[in-house]
Amino acid sequence: MAPAKRKKSTKRRTAARGRISPARRRRASRGQRRSKAARNRFEPFARAAGELSVFAFTALIGLAALFAYFASDLPDPAGLWREGGGPRITLLAADGAPIMLQGVAQGAPVKLSQLPDHVPEAVLAVEDRNFYHHFGANPVSIIRALIVNANEGAVRQGGSTITQQLAKNVFLSSDRTIKRKIQELMLAFWLERKFTKDEILTLYLNRVYFGAGAYGVDAASYRYFGKSARYLSVGEAAVLAGLLKAPSRYAPTSNPEDSGKRGRLVIEQMVTAKFLSREEADAVIADPVLLASPRFEAAPYFVDYALKEVRALTNDVDADFVVRTTFDPRVQAAAEMGLTAGLAMAGDGLDDVETAAILLDGEGAVRGMIGGRDYARSQYNRATQAKRQPGSAFKPFVYLAGVMQGETPDATVLDAPIDIGGYTPGNYKDKYFGEVTLREALVRSLNSAALRVQERTGRANVRAAARRMGWAGELTSGPSLALGVDAVSPLDLAVAYAPFANGGFRVEPHVIERIETVDGDLVYQRKGSIIEEAAPASAIAEVDDMLASVVAWGTGRAAAVPGYRAAGKTGTTQESRDAWFAGHAGGLVGVVWIGRDDNKPMQDVTGGRAPAIIWREILSRALPPPVYYERQKDADPIAAVLHAGG
Repeated sequence: MAPAKRKKSTKRRTAARGRISPARRRRASRGQRRSKAARNRFEPFARAAGELSVFAFTALIGLAALFAYFASDLPDPAGLWREGGGPRITLLAADGAPIMLQGVAQGAPVKLSQLPDHVPEAVLAVEDRNFYHHFGANPVSIIRALIVNANEGAVRQGGSTITQQLAKNVFLSSDRTIKRKIQELMLAFWLERKFTKDEILTLYLNRVYFGAGAYGVDAASYRYFGKSARYLSVGEAAVLAGLLKAPSRYAPTSNPEDSGKRGRLVIEQMVTAKFLSREEADAVIADPVLLASPRFEAAPYFVDYALKEVRALTNDVDADFVVRTTFDPRVQAAAEMGLTAGLAMAGDGLDDVETAAILLDGEGAVRGMIGGRDYARSQYNRATQAKRQPGSAFKPFVYLAGVMQGETPDATVLDAPIDIGGYTPGNYKDKYFGEVTLREALVRSLNSAALRVQERTGRANVRAAARRMGWAGELTSGPSLALGVDAVSPLDLAVAYAPFANGGFRVEPHVIERIETVDGDLVYQRKGSIIEEAAPASAIAEVDDMLASVVAWGTGRAAAVPGYRAAGKTGTTQESRDAWFAGHAGGLVGVVWIGRDDNKPMQDVTGGRAPAIIWREILSRALPPPVYYERQKDADPIAAVLHAGG
């Protein structure tokens, strides 16, 4: 009975639910109308939102494609300090000045903190006054440039900030195109995100072009003012900052008037930017800016040799380097001018011969180098690569060995025709002098006398003496050893002569003193070049005195340097194929060679003529002016007594 009752009750509830009152039906109808109206009201917004989403997505795809297009050929910014895919090497002379090569120089990197405040301030005043307040681009400048470019129908202005200029100078070409400007902006934003403002300004000052072949503020400072950028005055800094707009037009070396006007404009801009007061600016304008004398700017053979050494010393280091070399621009200039003057003075019809010259100090540091008469025509470095017979320039080692075995400069030797197992060399023009001292034998460069000294000293002792002095290369065991038949380069011969200049110590030739990375990490530091004692000081002194006699009254008279004690030896090989002078004066060792690359004979050229004259002209220019002291007259004792009694 219970289940039947439950079923009846369920039917009643169902029927009751099915009956809806009219009021409730009206309320439901109004709700449906309101919901439909709301849907109709928001439908346009929903449709617009959907369309906007599609547009935004399409725009993002377009922007991504556009970005990919402009970035497709962008360089890798990670190589900021790299050029040409390899390490960037900055070569500095011994005095810290950048070495100029074929009119181009890259200065040593200088930190912002190492510069006077007015150096970066001058650049900021005229190039980018809001540098420290923008994000890599200046919107106002960009809009102004866009208006100008639109009116012109081409890219005429760039509105570039210093960051954009750095991006352009380091990574991009100078093409004035929309694509290049967009790439410039992209790289500028990357630089601003990657580096601090001070780092960007430092990079800019070290990379920007200042005209006259000078890249970087330090190279420009040396180029125009002969000093490091650390010591620039306000006026000098203004001149350099003025160059950035148009380096060729405003170069003070070629257009001093426009350069001065531009420099004064920079100073006025510094006043406007509140870097200078009016009074300070007036004082700067009133003080003239003086240019330095032009520095010597061409040492291609030295640079090639130095770069080869740098690569050998930094083989396992992946970095950019600053290299302090032994190069002395003054000595190199003396070598170049002396070579030209000497060839003109010699007058031996030497227009078609080649030359080489090497200058080093008593510790083996190469100060100057000439590897040929025309680098553009031939990059073959005859100073370091050419191996030629030195002829009689080898004889000092024969006499040194003799002195070390007990001979003296005043000992005698017979100068007469000689036959050693069929070897019968003669003297120059077959002139013989009979019994002579060793000094005279060397002074007159007598072949037969030198052979006799060698034979009684022992060839093994001669070879040993030459090697201890620094002779590099083969040495024959035959009697011709004394006459210099073993080939040697001018550099190697200069090294072997160095002990005569330094008191008897063998040295290692070198062109590199110090190598650092651009970040200041030490890679290499020379710790000295003295290898060992080459010969006793007394033996060195005796032979060197004999070499001084060669210049004083022997075959090397043309090499005499006014005001200096010069000591050296001439050398001439068979049929004048090679002509040499090797010696030292004032602490510099110099070797000059003349010959032909094909080893053909020259017309009666001897070491005592053109090479000796060239050597003299080089050394007289390379050494400081001699100091002459006036000798005081001895006091007259009688006059002194009379004066005292009077």
